[in-house]
Amino acid sequence: MQLEDPKHAYFMQEALKMGEKALESGETPVGCVLVYQDKIVSSGMNDTNKSMNGTRHAEFLAIEELLRSYPRSILQSTDLYVTVEPCIMCASALRQYRIRAVYFGCGNERFGGTGSILSLHSDATIDPPYPVYRGLFQNEAIMLLRRFYIQENERAPKPRPKKNRELNMKFENDPE
Repeated sequence: MQLEDPKHAYFMQEALKMGEKALESGETPVGCVLVYQDKIVSSGMNDTNKSMNGTRHAEFLAIEELLRSYPRSILQSTDLYVTVEPCIMCASALRQYRIRAVYFGCGNERFGGTGSILSLHSDATIDPPYPVYRGLFQNEAIMLLRRFYIQENERAPKPRPKKNRELNMKFENDPE
């Protein structure tokens, strides 16, 4: 499968738009789209801050939207494009729903369920595995997160002052 295919770029850019929408509404900027037969059939963005519900991740909301119009069985022929690697909870749900494939922007070094922490997508002891393609628009996904984490979080129990923080625009793989 060629990740340079323009359709992958298009779908990931749509996921990034959902991440941008999440950022604008004060949510952790994770966005995703579900693609069935080369068509976006649902989308999601994090809603954990507004809802105060830790299960309202972008992937769950996109699946919920899809299931309003389609049978669960189409998930076996559906691809997920998401800005950040699915967390352990989402990776497990995607496995149980038997998603066809997952494409994501940047890794999730704290909670990643498809390679960064656990590899739930490929564990041979549970439901059939799904392939994972990482790094699509990685820098753009990282910048969304950086833009979120540099701002004050009014809902945090004891917010730490961030007035001296600076937005780091440099990436590890950038030439000096």
